[in-house]
Amino acid sequence: MRAAIALARAQAAVRLEYRLVDTSRARAWRALLECEWRVLLSMRRADSVSLMISEVDRTANAINQAIQAAALVVTLGGIGLAALAISPAASLGAALGGVLVMAAYRGLRRRAGALGIALGQAYGRIHAQVQDGLAALRVIKSTGSEAASSAAMMQEFAALRRAQSAYVRDSAMGQGVLQVSGAAALAALTWLAVTRWHIEVARLLPLVALFARALPLLGALQQTLGEFTHARPAVRNALALIAAAEAAREPDELGSVKVPARSIALDTVSLRFGDALVLQGVSLELPAPGLTTLTGPSGAGKSSVADLLGGLLAPDDGTLRLDGEPLGPAQRRAWRRHVGYVQQEPVLLAASVRDNLRWAAPEASDDDLGKALEDAAAGFVFALPEGLDTAIGDGGRALSGGERQRLMLARALLRAPALLILDEATSALDPANEALIAAALGRLKTRMAVLVIAHRGALTDLADRTYTLGGGKLIS
Repeated sequence: MRAAIALARAQAAVRLEYRLVDTSRARAWRALLECEWRVLLSMRRADSVSLMISEVDRTANAINQAIQAAALVVTLGGIGLAALAISPAASLGAALGGVLVMAAYRGLRRRAGALGIALGQAYGRIHAQVQDGLAALRVIKSTGSEAASSAAMMQEFAALRRAQSAYVRDSAMGQGVLQVSGAAALAALTWLAVTRWHIEVARLLPLVALFARALPLLGALQQTLGEFTHARPAVRNALALIAAAEAAREPDELGSVKVPARSIALDTVSLRFGDALVLQGVSLELPAPGLTTLTGPSGAGKSSVADLLGGLLAPDDGTLRLDGEPLGPAQRRAWRRHVGYVQQEPVLLAASVRDNLRWAAPEASDDDLGKALEDAAAGFVFALPEGLDTAIGDGGRALSGGERQRLMLARALLRAPALLILDEATSALDPANEALIAAALGRLKTRMAVLVIAHRGALTDLADRTYTLGGGKLIS
């Protein structure tokens, strides 16, 4: 019966653990997806990755240990009731000893919690090192920094192992002390039962058997409580990050927005990130259709203007207007459906051309894909070995820089945007590829509003209107 109950309990615990973990992970991912953009920008990416992978998995361990602790308490309670029926005095003495033992281990459990915090911090640093290292592989190899980068990574792994080893050492020592002290306490109880309480052997032997059975269970309870305390910081970290993201949740999308037919404008807009004033009193207007360029030095606030116009950010002061009508907070998500965005660094899946394009429009037909590729001057796709089904490698490595950018442009055009934003999208391209994109934009600007963030080059020559930013203010 005990074996059957243990099997059922283990299966139920696993189902509960997986359900809670999957629910937590889904809740965390949804909270990040629906979080306000400025809050996401303030979060360290490594913390989010650590939450989604390591911390949630450690949360699963905390859940598992709590379930095991509950089962052990029930089993110990059953043994205690049986012992109580045989000898109340000896049973109460054993129970008091067990309580004292668990109290004595309070400091060890507190140390397990501190080591759990150290473990979470170590995992966070490792995720940051891996992300930064993978993003900088070209720089690392070109500067001959492989040994230094490897040493830095191994240092973080060593810190992780120290935190893990310290917990294992404490746990093993605690179990050893518990076994020795438990055996001594059992011997003392047996001596008292014989010499002081005069319990006959027929009653003493079952008591000794029950206490001997309870001792390893008491050790297991201490172990599970230590494991739970060790994993509890991960639970707190996960819940805190989820709560922070959910507290900054964007308003639900309400209704729709009318596609602008004349202009998209910022009216006396200011934007802050914490105490920093990023934009101050910026007013500009994009003709729709038409092509507008935005220039200025790095850090002038150009990308922030693009995020405001695209509905990613809400201004602290001022208004975004579509054909003169203000865009309310609840309409920003609806407006984003009409915005196409091409950033400086291409974001491409390690999949086929077709899969990368359909990321923006899952229901798009091959005719739709072909039209978008043509509009983006990306006809090179049809000369690839397998056309739309050609795998482009991790991050699009099978393509040149110009081809990747034109593929990004085609993906943005599949949304049939009312506003197309190119944020330094051609800054790293050669003149030939820049000319191809310029030719494509020359055709597109008659159909939609186009905002180009660029310092110079062929794209600025196409502009119907040009603005210059400096220090968060509009210079011209």
